[in-house]
Amino acid sequence: MPEHEMPEHEMPEHEMPEHEMPPLGAHMSISGGLHKALLRGEKTGCQVIQIFTRNRSRWKCKALSKKEIDTFHEIRDKVPVTPVAAHNSYLINLASPRSNVAEESFHALLDELGRTELLGIPYLVMHPGAHLGEGEAKGLLRIAEGINRIHDRTEGYSVKIVLETTAGQGTNLGYRFDHLAEIIERTESKDRLGVCFDTCHAFAAGYDFRNPKTYKDLFREFDDVIGLNRLMLFHINDSKKGLGSRVDRHEHPGVGKIGLQAFSQLLNDDRFSNHPFLLETPKGKDENGVDLDTINLNLLRRLKEGVH
Repeated sequence: MPEHEMPEHEMPEHEMPEHEMPPLGAHMSISGGLHKALLRGEKTGCQVIQIFTRNRSRWKCKALSKKEIDTFHEIRDKVPVTPVAAHNSYLINLASPRSNVAEESFHALLDELGRTELLGIPYLVMHPGAHLGEGEAKGLLRIAEGINRIHDRTEGYSVKIVLETTAGQGTNLGYRFDHLAEIIERTESKDRLGVCFDTCHAFAAGYDFRNPKTYKDLFREFDDVIGLNRLMLFHINDSKKGLGSRVDRHEHPGVGKIGLQAFSQLLNDDRFSNHPFLLETPKGKDENGVDLDTINLNLLRRLKEGVH
């Protein structure tokens, strides 16, 4: 599997202390039924998984049936895998200046939040949206207004909307920490919002965290601007493109431009020992038929132990 050979990176010079292993997992397909994602996660070696709860490329979808919901909960109780996050459709864009798209986005997000609540999944991850030329200020305001409308319609829900850091490709918002902070500040039910830190996206957006100093500086800035208490989970992806490229292209850990030291620092940071870490890397198998997610999860566990 030449494309996925792990490069030889030196580990940080300081000795790795023993810490609690954070829960590791990956995004899993729901092909064949929502519950199949749990079984795939178990087979792959996940402790946690992320799923789509519906077709990600269509506005409309059938409501979840009682059988689908019951089966999901039944399998969930039988396997050692926790579904910690659902990811919403990429069609959703609360920042859109086009009224029809904004309204479709509102109803789709409302539906997705309801589905996530029924499945007992704590987080619904969403890309904030794209302003499509109207400017960042207007886009951020529209997103906050849309979330306020959603919260008004979902009082009593336990699921949190989790805003994902983005690469800033095109007119996408959320590539700066202050974007996410402004959205949160403009919402009324702030306790119902969190943040997902995507390593590929943040790196492509210009945030460096590959050595101890830049790592420390980045999370100090995150805490100052957003607050580490808002950070709910990580998407742990390497990047095909360079620092500040503003291009969203995921790569297997250690194969891209970020490198293993950055991931080792994250996995060995006591502040994040209970935060889910989820792979969103290309699927497939190596030349021996071993699932790439399994290979990546094993690599992350070795990084946690200070070896690779």
